[in-house]
Amino acid sequence: MAKDRTPAETESRKQPAAASPRAEIDAFLNTVRSLGPATQSGQRGRLIFALDATMSRQPMWDTACRLQGDMFNETAAIGGLDVQLVYYRGLAECRASQWVSDARRLGGLMEKIDVRGGHSQIGKVLAHARREHEKNKVQALVFVGDAMEEPIDDLCAAAGQLGLLGVPAFMFQEGGDAVAERAFREIARLSRGAYCRFDISAAHELAELLRAVAAYAAGGKKALADLKARHNAGAIKLLAQLR
Repeated sequence: MAKDRTPAETESRKQPAAASPRAEIDAFLNTVRSLGPATQSGQRGRLIFALDATMSRQPMWDTACRLQGDMFNETAAIGGLDVQLVYYRGLAECRASQWVSDARRLGGLMEKIDVRGGHSQIGKVLAHARREHEKNKVQALVFVGDAMEEPIDDLCAAAGQLGLLGVPAFMFQEGGDAVAERAFREIARLSRGAYCRFDISAAHELAELLRAVAAYAAGGKKALADLKARHNAGAIKLLAQLR
């Protein structure tokens, strides 16, 4: 793993302009609407669901475990979605599950994971997504985390590769760390995905957004439009970003 970059190295750079949570969610969904078809007819979608499992995520961990179940329930009626769980924690641990289609199995896997202290390993997640896509097309990468402690140029290069391959990264940031925000926004932009910030008080919004991304991965824009017709706020916002 490359040597970590400390926040002090980037403090002098221009900070992103502040935006309201609602405006950020609207922008996120607008971006998703601009994406092309996610799957070919008759194929199941494949989505990588990646989590930062370091100690700072403890307050949101139980919420994340519950939200993935909601994501699966939404896609069951769309035509199916295979999901792979990826997480990192500790000094160098980064693991990936098998591809699963049963929400209960994935939920069981997440229940066995406990958070541990350590640094971010987002570069490993991006590299893993590229390798999985080379084996069999991956429609989307979802990442949920709160920190970035790696050389941002390396992450940008990896994100650009995903963008060229057609694997959008949907980056969800917990908290307001400026270094993480700058990195997450660039990863989303270069991979042709989308960025959104959330906090524990807005867990219901994250659930809606995750269901919308999962719907896109399973059935493309049509699935998102169907979800919007059922007045799902996440789908409405996601379609606004995907112009």
